[in-house]
Parts: sequence; C-alpha cells; structure tokens
Amino acid sequence: MTDALDRLDLLGLDADLSDDNRLLRDTVRKFADDRLRPNIRDWYEAGTLPARELARDFGELGVLGMHLSGYGCQGSTAAQYGLVCAEVEAVDSGLRSLISVQGSLAMYAIYAYGSEEQKQRWLPHMAAGEAIGCFGLTEADSGSDPGSMRTRAVRDGSDWVLNGSKMWITNGSVADIAVVWARTDDGIRGFLVEPGTPGFDVADVHHKLSLRASVTSSLHFNEVRLPADAQLPEAAGLRAPLGCLSEARFGIVCGVTGAARDALAATLDYAGTRTQFGRPIAGFQLTQRKLAELAVSLNQAELTARRLAELKDAGRLTSQQVSFGKFANVRAALEICREARSILGGSGITTEYPVLRHALNLETVYTYEGTHEVHTLVLGQALTGIDAFR
Repeated sequence: MTDALDRLDLLGLDADLSDDNRLLRDTVRKFADDRLRPNIRDWYEAGTLPARELARDFGELGVLGMHLSGYGCQGSTAAQYGLVCAEVEAVDSGLRSLISVQGSLAMYAIYAYGSEEQKQRWLPHMAAGEAIGCFGLTEADSGSDPGSMRTRAVRDGSDWVLNGSKMWITNGSVADIAVVWARTDDGIRGFLVEPGTPGFDVADVHHKLSLRASVTSSLHFNEVRLPADAQLPEAAGLRAPLGCLSEARFGIVCGVTGAARDALAATLDYAGTRTQFGRPIAGFQLTQRKLAELAVSLNQAELTARRLAELKDAGRLTSQQVSFGKFANVRAALEICREARSILGGSGITTEYPVLRHALNLETVYTYEGTHEVHTLVLGQALTGIDAFR
C-alpha cells in the first residue's frame, strides 16, 4: 500500500516532516503493521480487545500520555502526538481511543488537576501501560449537556460518598483507576475511584456495531465511600472535564485522517486491479472523479490537523478551533469512507477490506466527545456571538 499512500499525498505534506518526526511516524507505522494489522479483523469481528496487553505494548512504544511532561511521559510535541494518532487510527479507531482516553482524558485529568501525590502514584504506571485509566463523564441521560449529570458526591465527615452511574466509558472494565465527575454542593468535582471499592460496579456494553475493537462499559456507584484524597484538588466546575475533552479532541482531529487515508489507499489499490468491461475500474471517468474528490478532502483534513498542531505547539489553540477540527475532519473522514466503499462494490461490505469498518467506527467518532451538532453550535456562537445551545 506504500505506493498508494505516496500517490494520495497530493500536497507533498510528507516531505515537510522533520527527520525526528518521520522516524517517529515510521516506527509507529511499523508497530501497527507488525502488531495491530494482522489481528484487527479478528478483534473487530469478535468484539474483543486485549487491552491490557496492548496498553503495555503502547507503553513500551512511549505513546501513552506522550504529550505530557515528566512522570515518565515523553514531553512530545502536539505534531508528534498527532502523527501517532493518525498511524494508530489507520488501523482502527478503537485502538486510537485506547491511547487517547488513557493519555488525553484520564492521565491529563490527573496531570492538570491532581495533587502531586496523585500524579506520582498514577502517571508513571499509566505512561508505562502498567495501569489503565478511564474517564467517567457521560451518563445515559446526560451526554451533550454534561452539566445536567445526576451522579452526586456528598461529604460525610472527611470522606465523600458517591452515587450515580456513567455510560459509554472506554476502558471501563479494564481500568485500574477511574476519573469520575460528580455534582457536589460546591459544583462539579473530579474523583479517583479504584476498582474493588465497595459499591463500585462495572458492566461491559455488548452488541455494538461500531468500535467493536474497544472496551466500552457502564460504571455504577452505590454509596461508594471515598477518602478526601480521592478528590482532584484543582478540578473546580465543568471547566475541568471540558478541558480534558478539548485535549482529547485534538487527537481525534489527527486520528481520523489516518482512518480516511487507510480506507482510500485500500480503495485506490482495489480500483487499479479490479477489471470490468476489459479494463481496471480506476480507468473509468466516474471512478476517477470519486478518487479525486476523496483525495482532495483527505489532504484538506490533513492540512487542518497540521495547522491545529502548529497552534497547539505555539500555545494558541482555542476550544473553538478544536471544534472546527472535529467538525471538519470527522465529517470529511466519514464521507471519504462511505464513498470509497461504493467503489469496492460488494467487496466493500466485508471485513476483507478495512473501508466499511472504518466508516462504522467513524459513525461513533462523529458522535462522541461532542456531537457534530454541538460543534456546529460552537462554531455558530464563535461566528455570531450568540449562544444557541438553550
């Protein structure tokens, strides 16, 4: 597929990579080709993922929390993190979700809002993949409006007592630590909850048609008693979990370009070898029009990801710009995969080719960490100055 990848780089973006970034990209790509690609079809069809084993592999690769500094983390640039997300999501969005939930949600929450003791205890082990984290914000009746969450924590002496539930939690049943957000008398606060704590139960979500190679769970809290030092001391209000989501959305902006690129490269190869009416279907004008439009969309998405990485590394990335990236890139990636599937015809509906699997995964990415509609309204507010959420 290397030749197809080269042909898809219409703007010559690969030539602008620094030597260090190209080495990182190639290292992760080789790991993905050797360790992930041979297994992803089986994991997806079975609806399973060896998450603990993969977490250790990703830890050895140095990509868990790689954009954080200290505590065993690499202190990498946003551009480098974006390259990793793209290469991993080129295999499957579920695999990138494991990395981004670990590093940009769970680890980042502890890094940004935790005490020094919490950072020292958890971050080195999480960076090494020895401990897995999850991020409990979404509830069954509280998705796009996280401020309406019902999970509540109340003080009882020096302790906290937690009640409620969370839904659609990646890594939930394999997590060694759960970052849980709850309403308190002082506003929304974050807590670290360990499995095995009395009253804390986890159940996996089954029968998924998307992100099947990913662990998705519900978390349930029934009179869960937590010590005072389980609270994230610097997390005050909804701003804290939303800050974590902005961090994670950047990885999505970059990652989905990998899924779209992989789907389009597989389609380009197929079109060059599939013969109808005595010639490869790549030689027909309608097919070439589709391929041209999809390749332009891909390159535009990659430009958006690269620009946001530049802004992030310069410390100038805003939440509205992140919304721009998720709005534009996930929509583009999903449309690329859907249209690419049409070129493959009947072959496109099987897992022999990655195209429809990527499209099905992107249906979830289109919704999670801010639905497409929510990001539409974020951009609308930025343009008009008027809040249309309520």
